[in-house]
Amino acid sequence: MSRWEFVGRTAELDRLLSAAGGAEGRGLLFSGSAGVGKSRLLREGVAALSTDRYAIWSVAASATTVALPFGGLVQVLPAEQPQGLSPAGVLRWAVDVLQEQAAGRPIVLAIDDAHLLDPPSAALVHLIARSENATVLGTLRNGEQIPLPIRALWTDDLVDLVELGPLGPSETTGLLAAILGGPVDAGSSERLHRLSAGNPLLLRELVLAASGGDELSKTYGIWKWTGRLELAPSLTELIDTRIGQLTPGVRAVVELVAFGEPLGLHLLEQAVDPADVETAEERGLISMVHDDRRLNVRLAHPLYGEVMRRRCPVSRTRRLQATLAGLLERVGKRRRDDLLRVAVWRLDSGTAQDPALLLDAAAQAFGRYDVPLATRLARAALDGEGGSDAAELLATILMFADRPDEAIAVLDQVGGAIQDDRRRGRWLTARGMVSYWGLSRESTVEEIAARGAELTDPADRARVRAFEAIMRLHRLDTDTAVRLAQAVLDRPAAPMAARELARCTLAHLQAAQGQYRRSATAIARVQAEAAHWRGDMPYLQLAMELARGTRLALSGDLAGIDAIVADEFADLAGAGDFRLGTGYLAILQAYAARLRGRGDEALKTSLGACAVLATSRVYAGLAHAERAQAAALRGDATHAAEAMAEADRTHAPGMAVLYPWLEQARGAVHAVVGDLPAATKHLSALADRLREDGLAGHELLVLLDLVRYDQATASVGPTCTDGGRRTVAQRLTELSEQVDGVLPPLVARYARAAVDGSPDDLLAVADGFAARELTVYAAEATAMALHRMRGGRAGATGPARERLAELLRRCDEVVTPALRLLRPTLSEREWEVARLAADGVTSRAIAERLFLSTRTVENHLQRVYSKLGVAGRAELRAALRSMPGHDGGSPA
Repeated sequence: MSRWEFVGRTAELDRLLSAAGGAEGRGLLFSGSAGVGKSRLLREGVAALSTDRYAIWSVAASATTVALPFGGLVQVLPAEQPQGLSPAGVLRWAVDVLQEQAAGRPIVLAIDDAHLLDPPSAALVHLIARSENATVLGTLRNGEQIPLPIRALWTDDLVDLVELGPLGPSETTGLLAAILGGPVDAGSSERLHRLSAGNPLLLRELVLAASGGDELSKTYGIWKWTGRLELAPSLTELIDTRIGQLTPGVRAVVELVAFGEPLGLHLLEQAVDPADVETAEERGLISMVHDDRRLNVRLAHPLYGEVMRRRCPVSRTRRLQATLAGLLERVGKRRRDDLLRVAVWRLDSGTAQDPALLLDAAAQAFGRYDVPLATRLARAALDGEGGSDAAELLATILMFADRPDEAIAVLDQVGGAIQDDRRRGRWLTARGMVSYWGLSRESTVEEIAARGAELTDPADRARVRAFEAIMRLHRLDTDTAVRLAQAVLDRPAAPMAARELARCTLAHLQAAQGQYRRSATAIARVQAEAAHWRGDMPYLQLAMELARGTRLALSGDLAGIDAIVADEFADLAGAGDFRLGTGYLAILQAYAARLRGRGDEALKTSLGACAVLATSRVYAGLAHAERAQAAALRGDATHAAEAMAEADRTHAPGMAVLYPWLEQARGAVHAVVGDLPAATKHLSALADRLREDGLAGHELLVLLDLVRYDQATASVGPTCTDGGRRTVAQRLTELSEQVDGVLPPLVARYARAAVDGSPDDLLAVADGFAARELTVYAAEATAMALHRMRGGRAGATGPARERLAELLRRCDEVVTPALRLLRPTLSEREWEVARLAADGVTSRAIAERLFLSTRTVENHLQRVYSKLGVAGRAELRAALRSMPGHDGGSPA
């Protein structure tokens, strides 16, 4: 583990540096809780100041010097003080000493923990702050007694006092990535941020404890925390110091809140003395939080609960949990999650006697996508004689916990005892789901069809057929899938969940076919009925997200992708370890980042998806294919090829419906290694296959890739009656009339402009892509326009180059075949001369700097102008800025 780097706090650091070097000369004090990062911020700011420009003294006050006169400034003042001076005279002497040592430079006095200064030192600091050429910087800890001279610094308007808050989620993520040497799984980062409450010191202790206990692991370059909290002695000591000594009454308050938070104040005061509640709040151990009309009590810091729960004896723990359950049962389970909380308290206290309560709670937990909690409750319900209903639910949850072998075993234990059709139908669908997606057994489709036909009740048969339909869609047996799904929708007796699952099947296929309006209507209908199907079939959300994600990705609706990634489901799935949900949404997020040209974000996010889905084969191949695309966008051929190989290895045969994404990524891998003929051949064949399968939405994007590779005249499709074949451009014109949305006509125009060689049309297409945030496509269309302009009038490319430079500024490093066309073959000397000329350096000055003749410099510039297609110096800067990957040096 590397040294902790200074991450974030950019605004605070800038403010500190501005205070030291500003014209007003005002100082700055940062206040905050222990461990929030005040001292580190002060050190970083002082280290950034020039010792040639400033006379800098850094002081660290401490409790050991607080009783000594000038003990706080012992590092600054001479060891011997003049004798016989009055207290005021000593202060004037000290100021004169510092002024003399400063030798005319502005003084910067930095004091860490200024609240620990002894009275004479505090008075001297106040006097220095009043000097015209001195600035006082420092830190204060909240809750401490502040010496009056220090307090007067801001009351006398000599310094600004700024509260330093905790790190935000993004800053915590950045700090974790910096210290661990790589990106951190989003869920792990969120949990560590929540537990540390954004406190860097506590975060450090959590990470050190997790590292020492092997609770941090790295998969596909992404760090992931198991979530098991190791309380190292140093961390426990920190928390103990904050909690302090507790009376029995206050301890009872804190323990009840630790096991029950958020706990309604009215419930808490029924179990403890209200005076102890007030004491706990005054000491900063608990806090009051309004939730609608209820006033809830929470611990002031998440780690307080961890320490209290770990140290509470087992017998008292069980008593407290039973007490909490009894309190809530007496007042009535008024809120939806009250049932879940009572069930958990009853289970943990050993007082759970009602398997129906546990089963209902397990279903509720699964409906919130809390997989670990749902697993525990469903297993307890099964052990408590919950029967086949408990077995079905537990097996379903185990499937989504990536434990399909356990799930099958649970179902097979109860299969022989099932007598009625309702339970038999549910058992069949649960077992079919685990067998097909969990164990990748394609024969499951025929098995479930045969056994479903034996059911006599129409509603039970409809449920089985809905599952068969979506399985057949994933296997690409689309005609049968449509027939079965439509039959379920046409049957009035079909249960709500079965109907909406069938609707998701059709919506997914409609999206792949380019029928985006019909797909959107169907998905909206499924969403509208969520309250009716979520309790019965919460995992239907995943089928809906796959249909919705397919539509948004194929139609180029990046704003729509942003919306679902930020939706409540994403938060619930992440918090509840619902990996298929978080993994798929991460794939969509990476896709949107890639099309916006944010290659770093795309690669990091797709790596995160690969790590989350490492133990599941449902979307693993798709995640690696997106990773291959992100690596290809950055020009990393080795990484792209490795990711593509991993996509092939992990892709499940039963997920054949995803083949367009994988094969499109394969084309990108061919292109990034420089084999455009292979990429063209592969993508042309893929377009033909997609046309035969009727997946017009996918076909359009594959043909777009061919246009991006400047292959708009390539032949695709079957032989026509005249003996020829359509070109990519001609086929796109046909698709623009068949596929919904604004993207198809834009892509068709792109192809026609590429064939005609019209720079104006290409630039208009680029504007259309840019308006939809499809920045990579916009940059490539602009680059193609510039390439078509090369033989034209000199000086005509300036505006286009400016547009390309602006587009590339929105991107990370982007390397694609279209953009590579603009990379001229300049020698190292030509690059050197061109950069200087673009910066406004005259030819004579360039010649002197590079030890060349002025004539040689002019000759170099003429060759540069010719290669770049510009008229002269006026266009040179824009030309260089429009070079993809150009960062002031020669691009690789």
